[in-house]
Amino acid sequence: MKSPLLSLPGAVPAEGVDEGVAAHYGDLFREQRALADGTGFVDLSHRGVVTVSGEDRLSWLHLLLTQHVSDLPAGRATEALILSAHGHIEHALYLVDDGTTVWAHVEPGTQDALLAYLESMKFFYRVEVADRTADTAVVHLPAGSIASVPEGVVVRETPYGRDLFLPRADLEAYAAEVGPPAGILAYEALRVEQHRPRLGFETDHRTIPHELGWIGSAVHLQKGCYRGQETVARVQNLGKPPRRLVFLHLDGSEVHLPAPGTEIRVADEDPDGRKVGFVTSSVRHYELGPVALALVKRNVPPDAHLVAGDTAAAQETVVEP
Repeated sequence: MKSPLLSLPGAVPAEGVDEGVAAHYGDLFREQRALADGTGFVDLSHRGVVTVSGEDRLSWLHLLLTQHVSDLPAGRATEALILSAHGHIEHALYLVDDGTTVWAHVEPGTQDALLAYLESMKFFYRVEVADRTADTAVVHLPAGSIASVPEGVVVRETPYGRDLFLPRADLEAYAAEVGPPAGILAYEALRVEQHRPRLGFETDHRTIPHELGWIGSAVHLQKGCYRGQETVARVQNLGKPPRRLVFLHLDGSEVHLPAPGTEIRVADEDPDGRKVGFVTSSVRHYELGPVALALVKRNVPPDAHLVAGDTAAAQETVVEP
């Protein structure tokens, strides 16, 4: 979905998975500061939107998701995962129930596969699943924002801000009311600062929730059976995940950020030594400078100095070894 807000002054289109919205509007650090101060908004209209309605919606989703949602109160935001049979992360959903319908936004381009899975699991349950991406745009208001929300718009309120499920036809008018806009790069910089994982960035085909700190926020440990639960319980009760998420402070003298996928080594080992992890997201933060999230092997010492490609990196623990 190509956003109409790409026509705003200074808009530079994002690339890759975030194609369709603005990377920035001409001043990356100003946009980050604005979001940190609780002003402006972020156009997330490229994200997929899925709804589940019907009287069995919560009890049915409770059987499929990693989160406890059978008694989810109307208006309370939560997040949840769908795992493979082996416990690997397949989908991440950001949910809220409005009293009659569960609304979820998901990573761009993942809604078709998610809908196919949900449809295959309906059986005799009284639920209706719909793709609302074409008529609904996600808009993010940062924490502390006093911007008004149009009547009837569904809102997910979290510690990081509010996600609005706005009618797509109203996007331009609402943007004019609540500006200034901030691009996806500003939003990503704050996400990385907050150590929040993102599907497709911090995950690969074998990622399990423990590695990213998603236990608790997206995975409930005292709920009934769901696909992949055996792996979650086994790692929680009997062992440790093979990898862990870390936050990296990168050498600010380097011109280029290490791209996602860049190999990480321990700094005091042979330059051609073993790979101990890889960068998952890297950004330039308005206060912290160049920083990144990365997955490293669990046994890498928390105080070890690392090298991401050719860039020195000091690590900060996100998931305990």
